[in-house]
Amino acid sequence: MTAFARKNGATPDTGTPHRARHLPHMWEIGIDSAIQQVTNARVPGEWRFCVAPMMDWTDRHCRYFFRLISKRVRLYTEMITAPALAHGDVPRHLDFDPAEHPVALQLGGCDPGELAHAARLGERWGYDEINLNCGCPSERVQTGSFGACLMAEPKLVADCVRAMRDAVGVPVTVKHRIGLDAMDDYAFVRDFVGVVAGAGCEVFIVHARNAVLKGLSPKENREIPPLRYDVVRRLKRDFPTLTIVLNGGLDGWDAIERELAFVDGAMLGRAAYHDPYLLAEADRRLFGDTAPAPSRAGVMAALLPYASAQIAGGASLRGITRHILGLYHGVRGGRHFRRLLSDAARLRDADTSLLVDALRAVQ
Repeated sequence: MTAFARKNGATPDTGTPHRARHLPHMWEIGIDSAIQQVTNARVPGEWRFCVAPMMDWTDRHCRYFFRLISKRVRLYTEMITAPALAHGDVPRHLDFDPAEHPVALQLGGCDPGELAHAARLGERWGYDEINLNCGCPSERVQTGSFGACLMAEPKLVADCVRAMRDAVGVPVTVKHRIGLDAMDDYAFVRDFVGVVAGAGCEVFIVHARNAVLKGLSPKENREIPPLRYDVVRRLKRDFPTLTIVLNGGLDGWDAIERELAFVDGAMLGRAAYHDPYLLAEADRRLFGDTAPAPSRAGVMAALLPYASAQIAGGASLRGITRHILGLYHGVRGGRHFRRLLSDAARLRDADTSLLVDALRAVQ
């Protein structure tokens, strides 16, 4: 199968679209239109603006919803562990809609062989990038010896990156913190980046906080260690040929545009999830698009056929609506919008007219 076929929704073995549950969407928008969406998303500055991988949040329904708001923003999966792909249900973990491009697969793991196998599957499934998680501080992830604790073993990370790069042709990138527990001097993160870059990694997504492995929850790790954007800026100065993307604490366009004067890209996390319409400005501000941004109502209208097709394929309505609760954040009627979309009875009945009623409530 050709790389072009993989990129546009073909399965590894047959050259047919990804999975049956994606077919209704493909036929609704048309094959040519779907391919054009993918082509349009490939623009210079691939990492200029990204939405972070977020566990339990950035699943395929969430990513499809984000793509309706912005054509250009780079999307990331939730972290998927390499052992899960070695021993679990691969289609359940990796299936996605072709409209999501550009989309990256984030992997968790510490075994070069397992990660190479997982990366190979990701490329075969059509992902545009393979990202290695070296930033998650949760104790559950530490038990598997991956996530932020890998920063203490840069040579192992380099071995993992090298194995993945040997296995695939798409970019292999790393997401990490600026320090680990008490190891918060600049030399620590500088040396980590230097060693991993020596294995061929060219893109580093840097969460501008230390990771505290004991004593802080993942939520506290996103809030208590101080943000140190100066460290990320310095990395860009010291490694000018690398692509350095800043993550952490960015919550609006003033902050995003300020930091983009010093680094190559910005990655939003929870700010994008709780107020997703922030993404509507990205295509115009950062990629020079002249077309007007989609309206909130337009996003809802475009989501309706997707929701119907997904439910027909076995998805739950709640699994879709939970991601769109913030679409009318800060807008009059937004509370009523959220309340309607949380109606347990109608969610249980998988009644997609709920989306229409929620839209009417804010018009």
